[in-house]
Amino acid sequence: MLLMKLKSFKRFLIILLTIISILPVKAEEKIDIWKNDKKNQNKSIKIEETNELKRKEGNKILKKNLLNNIQIEEGKLKLSDDVNVYGIHDPEDFNFDLNMWSTTRAEDVLSSIKRIKKINLSNTSKDILENVLLSFSYPPVNMSEEEFVELKINWLIDNKRSKLVESFLKQNKEFNGKSKAVQYLVDENISSGNIEKGCEKIEFIDSNIKAAYLEKFKIYCLAFNNKKNESQLLLDLLREQGQSDTFFDDKINYILGITKKTTQKIKEDNLLNFYLSSVTINNFKYEPTKKTKKEIWKYLSASNLIKLDDVGDKTKIKNLELAANQNQINKKTIFEIYKQIPFNLNTLVNSKSLYQTLNESDARALIYQRYLLSENVDQKLDYLFLLEELFIKGNIHNAFKEFLSDSLREIGIENIPENYQEVAKKRIKTNEELKLGKVKYNDKILHQSKILKFYVENESKKKVQKDLEKIFKKIGKNRKYFYSAKDLALVDTLIKDGFKIPQNFNYNNLASKYEVPSNLINLIEKKQNAFLALKIIEIIGEDEPHQLDPETIYFITSLLNDMGLIIIRNKVLNSALPLRV
Repeated sequence: MLLMKLKSFKRFLIILLTIISILPVKAEEKIDIWKNDKKNQNKSIKIEETNELKRKEGNKILKKNLLNNIQIEEGKLKLSDDVNVYGIHDPEDFNFDLNMWSTTRAEDVLSSIKRIKKINLSNTSKDILENVLLSFSYPPVNMSEEEFVELKINWLIDNKRSKLVESFLKQNKEFNGKSKAVQYLVDENISSGNIEKGCEKIEFIDSNIKAAYLEKFKIYCLAFNNKKNESQLLLDLLREQGQSDTFFDDKINYILGITKKTTQKIKEDNLLNFYLSSVTINNFKYEPTKKTKKEIWKYLSASNLIKLDDVGDKTKIKNLELAANQNQINKKTIFEIYKQIPFNLNTLVNSKSLYQTLNESDARALIYQRYLLSENVDQKLDYLFLLEELFIKGNIHNAFKEFLSDSLREIGIENIPENYQEVAKKRIKTNEELKLGKVKYNDKILHQSKILKFYVENESKKKVQKDLEKIFKKIGKNRKYFYSAKDLALVDTLIKDGFKIPQNFNYNNLASKYEVPSNLINLIEKKQNAFLALKIIEIIGEDEPHQLDPETIYFITSLLNDMGLIIIRNKVLNSALPLRV
């Protein structure tokens, strides 16, 4: 079809040779995720339990029904019934298998994912979700492979997991929604002002991707890298296929030096057109509004194209505040603007009585400037928390959280008066949601004892068994000792991992005091291990495991033990049980 469109066979050969020279030549490496021991194709792999195998992964690996006749082709798993599976992780790495969703209904998975999206997940919750969602597997019941891979890609994009998107592209050569994933990477780099890295992503644009947006970007990148002949040839092809347009033709002709003038019109229907506008118009100026797309806001901020020539323009200041609140621009931009708004000395001195007479933006600017001028900690804290109230009142609290956290950390929690300390601690955001310290063992409390060295430091099982016997004996002498739910969580785990518990320790009697939700037990009986992991993510939610109540920690670890999800269980235990300093 292409040959018929070309005007001559000679021209066709030139174009064909040029395209071959510029398209990616790297073959996708085959991913040897599962060892190819497939001689007995009609037999399922029997579950084997061993307490010494792979001690670092919890000393117990459950291998279960890894299906028949699996072939791996160019980073894509192909199953014997022509059903493809897509992902990043080997399911065995997290005690799953390819059938992890095979007994779960699509509507149950989608409902759970919908609820999870509404939660500001902790790092542990995010890790578990990533482990579950991005493992290679069959799709749930009544969900097509196209729908399942789309679910994965949408999650990666919605959560801005650029590195994982790239990893997904490398490990899965062809899949529904590939052009969407590639465009996401391209736009992420353009919006960050890093066009060179964006151009590197054209390696993912192969002959199977028929997306005009990406073809246009490839043409621009060739011109950007001074490969104008190749750029021109691809442009001719794009035009002959009817995928170019007047605006792009005008801009690329100007960039290639074919024309000396270009339209001064700014087109913002997509990021590429906006970027082309900004790099081809002299003295480029653009006034963003509430309707401006997030990626354009981000590009403006990264490229230092946001300027406030008139600090009296309250509408623009308000728009910038809203953009900062929605993470569209760097939040520091707002505070730089606040510093530019002029106030006389009398207004600054009497800021607490005058700020209420000003409009919202000016009021925030006044209190911010007064905070900067404060000399002692009490004053600083007073104005900081008043400023927080003003941001909350304006429904733009997100624009202030980071500044508040950084300011309190700069003051130092040890320097903050006692009456402010509790509220200050809640406002200080750690660099990571979970910041684990060094473990301090306490042999007077079972779940904080040296027994944990097996899970924290990979201590030998033989050594830990000896410590276990000593510690149980020591605690047993203390008649006042109360076995907590956290203690039982550890004991249940030790039993599952093959340790010998003293016969006089009545685990079943103690465990009977705590009820594990029956609906979650049913998931184990139905072998819905992946769906159980989703339910546990919902339970943990925005908390780290060590922030959960002891009873919840117990029933989560109990469920994970019963399902054999050892890797996830260890992740929960290492956060929930040890005493850290």
